[in-house]
Amino acid sequence: MSQHEKLLLRILLGRSDANIPFSGLRALLAHLGFEERIRGNHHFFTKDGLEEIINLQPKGAKAKPYQVKQVRNIILRYKLGGEGHG
Repeated sequence: MSQHEKLLLRILLGRSDANIPFSGLRALLAHLGFEERIRGNHHFFTKDGLEEIINLQPKGAKAKPYQVKQVRNIILRYKLGGEGHG
């Protein structure tokens, strides 16, 4: 199981939203085909075919729990990260 798959599984299980590394979440989104734009400490992620724009800010080295939940909802809604990664 790759690092991306392990992190994706942790996010989808939803039991450790406060413990997701910010750098890992950024890498996972890039792996899933999102493009990143950075303005200050705001990281904006967009992907063709998705209406939502994901806006993340780090909380120290971790991602903010409510933002991890938003990412989980988008992954589930658009069935990203399964076979073929979206």
